[in-house]
Amino acid sequence: MSLPPNLPSPPAMSPPSAGLPSGAPWPLAPAVTPSLCAVPHGSPHGSPGGAHGGRASGARGFQAAAIPGPAWPHPAVPWGEFGAPLLRREIRDPYPEPQDLAAARAALGCRDPRELLQQDEEGDTLLHVLCAGGHWALARAAAEALRDLGGLEVREHLGKTPLLVAAAAAAPEIVRDLLVLGANPDAADHDGRTALHLAAAYGHPEILQAMISSGVPVNVEARNFEGQTPLHCAVLAHNASLQGGYSPTGGSGGGSPTPQDQFRCVELLLQMGADSSSQDTKSSLTALHLAVRGGNLALAHLLLRQPGMAPRLVNMKAHGNTPLHMAAALPGTPSQEPLVRLLLAWGADPSARNLEHDLPQSLVPPGAPGDQLRLLLRSHRGSHRPPPTAE
Repeated sequence: MSLPPNLPSPPAMSPPSAGLPSGAPWPLAPAVTPSLCAVPHGSPHGSPGGAHGGRASGARGFQAAAIPGPAWPHPAVPWGEFGAPLLRREIRDPYPEPQDLAAARAALGCRDPRELLQQDEEGDTLLHVLCAGGHWALARAAAEALRDLGGLEVREHLGKTPLLVAAAAAAPEIVRDLLVLGANPDAADHDGRTALHLAAAYGHPEILQAMISSGVPVNVEARNFEGQTPLHCAVLAHNASLQGGYSPTGGSGGGSPTPQDQFRCVELLLQMGADSSSQDTKSSLTALHLAVRGGNLALAHLLLRQPGMAPRLVNMKAHGNTPLHMAAALPGTPSQEPLVRLLLAWGADPSARNLEHDLPQSLVPPGAPGDQLRLLLRSHRGSHRPPPTAE
């Protein structure tokens, strides 16, 4: 995208504000230090450079748009037993520094807002670029100028709206601003991924917290084109993070999510009302099936402890297999026996048979550890009991 002619120079932005990155098509402010966070895999948009400090205060700003979708409560969210003690990035007050926002509005206010709808060869508008770079004041000013022109829903070449770009780039303040300005929280890209899917897959709990704090209803059961809900994506991402340096960026730098980030995403989605008994549409797997298949004892604990969920979750079948079948079939991992004992304690039925008519004990790998596990399963076949009540 070429620079519009005679674009006036904006007022100087006071620290800590930053302008567009060097080489951006709309140089409204000086270049910033390159981001330390890599681009999420599958997205051309960069992560925000550096963490934002901020003030804690009550919500202020715009009336939230009433967008159809299942509503969920959004009180203060406590940290769970396995969660990290703090969010990776604090979410600031709903406004940038007043002088920065005034400067950003002045820089954009002298142009016809329709010019801001121009797209470059990859379909990016100025707002996409600002969201990708995490430039909070400029992104808010651009979103204010574009909200009545449909500019919040313009899609780039991968089908991402500015909200999806901000979610992938881990820019929680911008995500919240876009939502309260009226961006569709359930917009999906060309892979069917919503902002919730992206936050869950990339390990950005701060994005989920921003969506909660916006007060805008969102569909927590949205499906991507793999038939997965955001909860499925979060469980798969946490499994991968435990199995060896998972990074959606393709690297192992400081911008990679931690297992604590991924776990926190699961916690937040459950607190937003995600249904842990939802089955993906390709394999009929629930979140518990996925956790057990990944040998993920911590997530299995978390899912089974959701109030009222264990009785119907623990013996659900995916193509005939219960979670206990999957735990029994694990290849002798350290978490195998604890998972089997956990499932039995919550009411898993060791006499259930899959489509091949196999009992869980029939799927245990051979060997001495397997022999002990088979004995454990046999000993419970005649003493199957209902699951305990979650506290």
